[in-house]
Amino acid sequence: MFKHRGKRRTYAHNLKLASILSSVAGIVNITGVLEFKILTTNVTGHFAYFSEELVFGYFKKAYVFLFYILFFLLGAFVSGFFIELMSRAYKESRLSYVLPVSVEIGVMCALVISSHIFIQYDSLYHVPFTLALLFTMGLQNALVTKVSGSVVRTTHLTGLFTDLGIELSQLLFSKETAEKKQLHRGISLKLAIILCFFGGGVIGGLSYSFFKLNTLLIPILLLLFSLWYDGLLFRFYHLKRKFRDHRL
Repeated sequence: MFKHRGKRRTYAHNLKLASILSSVAGIVNITGVLEFKILTTNVTGHFAYFSEELVFGYFKKAYVFLFYILFFLLGAFVSGFFIELMSRAYKESRLSYVLPVSVEIGVMCALVISSHIFIQYDSLYHVPFTLALLFTMGLQNALVTKVSGSVVRTTHLTGLFTDLGIELSQLLFSKETAEKKQLHRGISLKLAIILCFFGGGVIGGLSYSFFKLNTLLIPILLLLFSLWYDGLLFRFYHLKRKFRDHRL
């Protein structure tokens, strides 16, 4: 799911990755909206608000939106840095994706714990908590983009709907079987991301009404499962290769 890159990466790998991490993004996004009234999975809207506050002279508010944008960027930078560093230092190392996912888990755990500590000062922690969520989503988006070769994006839907519309139009003119198969796979992958993002939003919304910021425990569990599952497959293929070499 994470480990395979380039030509070794298959449609099944991308589908698994997209399903789990788009669900994570959907849950994080709705949690941010319900708790802080801020979108945390993309920065498009924040650019608009930044411009608006700047034009009307509300510079303090403008700086807040600027920091939202920069923290998403910081998350993407940290993710890309870890992946590049580990890939260059240790070829085939699982650390290249384990580290970014672990950071994402760690930040969300810190938010859940902090929400109980600072419960009496709820108006003060909104901005730093929002910054932290934007950081995790920037980190996740960069990780998924890098691992999938820019095939999968899980934290915003604008580009997905654009690509989906293009591929649906191409399907009307496609005649070759191979091309149709490729288009069907692309369309089904994008639909899976959209549905899982939506499903994550519904689950997160229902959970938030009962558990508030503890809802973030759900994406934490999903991320832990993804690491466990990928580690299990890694050991399986390692043993399979070892057994095959032994027979030869």
